[in-house]
Amino acid sequence: MVKADAYGHGAVPVALALQAAGADGFSVATFDEALDLRAGGVTLPILVLYPVPPEVVTTAAREAIALALGPGLATTRILAAAAAAARAGAPTVQVHLEIETGLGRGGVLPADVPDVIEVLRRAEGVTLAGLWTHLAAADDPANALAQDARFSAVATRLAGDLELGLGPDGIRRHLAGSGGVLGADVLRWDTVRTGLATYGLVPDGLVPAEATRDAASRLRPVMSLHARPVRVLELPEGHGVSYGPTYVTTRPTRIATLPLGYADGWRRVLTDRAEALVRGVRVPIVGRVAMDAIMADVTGVPGPPVTEDDEFVLLGAQGDERITAYDLAAVCGTISYEIVTGMSRRLARVYDAAGSAVGARTLTGGRPEWPASSFGTATSATSRSTPS
Repeated sequence: MVKADAYGHGAVPVALALQAAGADGFSVATFDEALDLRAGGVTLPILVLYPVPPEVVTTAAREAIALALGPGLATTRILAAAAAAARAGAPTVQVHLEIETGLGRGGVLPADVPDVIEVLRRAEGVTLAGLWTHLAAADDPANALAQDARFSAVATRLAGDLELGLGPDGIRRHLAGSGGVLGADVLRWDTVRTGLATYGLVPDGLVPAEATRDAASRLRPVMSLHARPVRVLELPEGHGVSYGPTYVTTRPTRIATLPLGYADGWRRVLTDRAEALVRGVRVPIVGRVAMDAIMADVTGVPGPPVTEDDEFVLLGAQGDERITAYDLAAVCGTISYEIVTGMSRRLARVYDAAGSAVGARTLTGGRPEWPASSFGTATSATSRSTPS
């Protein structure tokens, strides 16, 4: 799963690294995300998991981008567009039919699946390449197993009554994301769609199953967030910091201004509630989070005064201390997914492999052309987000 800019890590660089490491293909949420991958040099199969406008179906056919289908007008219009594209000479579009097993968000109800399959069999310009569903609560084994059973019943009926060729070499079945892989005792079927775990995080609240507990414990977060101050200044007692102000100094206070704010994904709810690491020491972030700046009180950092040359870590490790996406999510009342996907594109991404930087992505710097050999065969390339 490389949707949402690869969960905030940078879709094209991450997909190229995973492609070099042996991934089978990629899933995204929107058609534009798929086109971005193709433009960036990704050649593996790509599946768009949400309905697309019929106007893009011809492009999907030509770019070998598979489409997800469900019930209703969206599917009717996509099939009509695929037929028109085929008559105009476009390649066949691969489609994956979503089955509604309990998420309540998309897909065809199990009782209606045979009728939809018959429609697909008669449709011109499409090939049924997959059947899939998605777990509503991978952290609830009973709920997950019930969905898996519903999906299995549909697949069994299709293989028997309709004689569909299901399996790795035919119509591929897929159900499990990261939660299903690490937590629920569901079938892996023919493909899994790992998302958050690809980036070194266990889904929030999930207790890994005994069989995967060791693997889950070895996951390491891919992303860290670094910044250097644009100003470090001692403010007098009684001086306000940032808008409001919500923080007023009670003594001469050394304040470091870091050039990122809520427009970069450092959420405003973190005002006066978060910390940063500098020289391996935790320091408070003080004052209201602004669009482009946050301030840290570095008065108590041991040694020479902190300067503009010091590196701050807002997400990640420094010395023996660590700030995790789970920590920030707990303060914000959300989940780690929202923390990492919320990192804006204007934060530069620096990619490391085997301890050395192999590339970077900035807002205006274009897309670097990194050879696949830069990443070797491992998936350990890391993203260090720093204000550009």
